[in-house]
Amino acid sequence: MRLLTLVLLAATQCPASQARTPALDLLVHLMSGSFSSQDQALQDSSYFDIRLEMAPIFPEREDGHWLYVEQAVAEHLDRPYRQRVYHVESTEQGFISAVFEIPDPLRFAGDFASARPLAGLTPDSLSAREGCAVILTRQADSLFAGSTPGKECLSSLRGATWASSQVEIGPGWITSWDRGYDAEDQQVWGAEKGPYLFLRVPSAVGAEN
Repeated sequence: MRLLTLVLLAATQCPASQARTPALDLLVHLMSGSFSSQDQALQDSSYFDIRLEMAPIFPEREDGHWLYVEQAVAEHLDRPYRQRVYHVESTEQGFISAVFEIPDPLRFAGDFASARPLAGLTPDSLSAREGCAVILTRQADSLFAGSTPGKECLSSLRGATWASSQVEIGPGWITSWDRGYDAEDQQVWGAEKGPYLFLRVPSAVGAEN
């Protein structure tokens, strides 16, 4: 486990390439759009019906790709419980998706549908979530997978001290397993049975164009 942690940490410290490669473009294409866990929630009541929106932002920048990410329970789409910015870049080992917090995020709720989401923000107004970047590798032509490194992503939610994220990204679907752990490494939040399965649905991203 220590060796794996050191390898992942080394990946986060390697300089990211600013070039947009075909593989990076494919990864971001697969991530972008509207997704829903409704089918999973109907089959298993321990999962919620969650809507996931990922919209490209900062189109003028050439340092990889930037995405505005919004997650909300389907019954409360006007009150998203998570709003983040992802900065996705290539590295020597694969890809890295850095995570940023947004100041006063609720003012941007639903902004994924606008022609230019987060148009009033710039990257320097965001706050990096240190240790929470997801390190991704390409598993097949259109399959990517990755996770956060070790216990580096700190969290205080519901008594947690650290959190982990595991993701897989494929054509038309994304799996995401976010979990929080206390100081004794006991899980205190997140799905217990396995990852959420988000299926692509008709896109609401840029719907106000």
